[in-house]
Amino acid sequence: MLRTDALIDALARREPVDGHDDDVAVRLLGALAADVDQRLSSVSITPST
Repeated sequence: MLRTDALIDALARREPVDGHDDDVAVRLLGALAADVDQRLSSVSITPST
């Protein structure tokens, strides 16, 4: 359980997770985090008039 928590924490901090390149779930979570980051960076917050 601690190892799973450590993996999730590392992914949440956008840190590389060594030794899990062949783990499909870890790669998927990493891709989802990258997608969220990309979407957040493209959102423009402007006041509507």
